Amino acid sequence: MEQLENIDLNAIIAEYWPAILSGALKVLGAILVLVIGLRIAGWLAGVVRKQTSRRAGVDETLGAFFGSLVRWFVTAAVLIASLQVFGVQATSFVAVLGALTLAIGLSLQGALGNIASGVMIMLFRPYKNGDFVEIADAVGTVKEINLFQTILATLDNVKIIIPNTEAIDGIIKNYSGYDTRRCDLVFGIDYDDDMDKALGIIKGIVDQDDRILPDPEPFVKVTNLGDSSVDITCRLWCQATDLWNLKFDLTKQVKEAFDAQGISIPYPHRTLVQKTAN
Repeated sequence: MEQLENIDLNAIIAEYWPAILSGALKVLGAILVLVIGLRIAGWLAGVVRKQTSRRAGVDETLGAFFGSLVRWFVTAAVLIASLQVFGVQATSFVAVLGALTLAIGLSLQGALGNIASGVMIMLFRPYKNGDFVEIADAVGTVKEINLFQTILATLDNVKIIIPNTEAIDGIIKNYSGYDTRRCDLVFGIDYDDDMDKALGIIKGIVDQDDRILPDPEPFVKVTNLGDSSVDITCRLWCQATDLWNLKFDLTKQVKEAFDAQGISIPYPHRTLVQKTAN
């Protein structure tokens, strides 16, 4: 009890008060830096996301990705600044963070490659959602593009997931890339049939179809003398959305017109010539 009575609290407070005050100010400063910095990080991320999304041809996913990058970079800078308030040397912290980032990057290089490829796809737009494409030996309609993969739906509605590195590294065929497409058809007629009559039938059907564009001019000509038939080739330009229906409709209409006007489409056959010795 006597020892407690001999302790001078005022003296102790007076001795340690500068250190306590300094520590409290450091804590308060670190909290202020952290709170303000995090608010700035969120604000900058939102600005980047909005500005990126406003640009024509830039996918919303890309805007969100850039916004996240900005947020994490600013957050890392704020944390380093907060540690400096406490007297922690930033150089050693940055070195450790750099080594950790390198190790993570090496272990996730495949995933990071997909992310980089996804960013390139979203920037250069070789295809977009809804396009009918052929990529990485897969054919289908693009359903989704994200930072890691491209998702297709085949004609029979099978889901195909393609890593973005494979999608961007190979040849990409985008059948929806242009507004117009060429419809190619070949009709074979018998050698005994009238070629001019057959050409006239086909041209008459072509001229009556409004889906066929006048420019480039429709091409309807005899192009080959086959083993069993005289081949007539049609090359017609139309809107890309009309291609398949036009192809199917013309095939049916030409067949019906040939049947009605006595033009035959021959089955494959061979003529055997037998020679006898005299």
